Amino acid sequence: MNPLTIGHRDAATGPVLHVAGDLDFDQAPAFRGRLDQLPLSAGQCLVLDLSGLEFCDSSGITALLAARQHALAADADIVLAAVPANLLRVLALVGLDQVFTLRPDSSAAS
Repeated sequence: MNPLTIGHRDAATGPVLHVAGDLDFDQAPAFRGRLDQLPLSAGQCLVLDLSGLEFCDSSGITALLAARQHALAADADIVLAAVPANLLRVLALVGLDQVFTLRPDSSAAS
């Protein structure tokens, strides 16, 4: 088990969260709690940089969907950046690659 770490920086387009470690049943509540405290404004873009994500189970995917709902509720956009290949495969299998905007890296958020 790898502990979940969430780094935060503000870009011109909105907040960028760097998610590393395991986003699983044990760690998803901490991720969701962090999102609940993240202010978003209309027109911003929340970027989740998943380059450090080592494992994501169904609870983690549900947490990513909660992040999407948080962004939509604020009339903001959300982008998943640097999605690891194993998670990308799962997202494609369940059709979430059509729901989320996916980017190869977080460099678009500046």
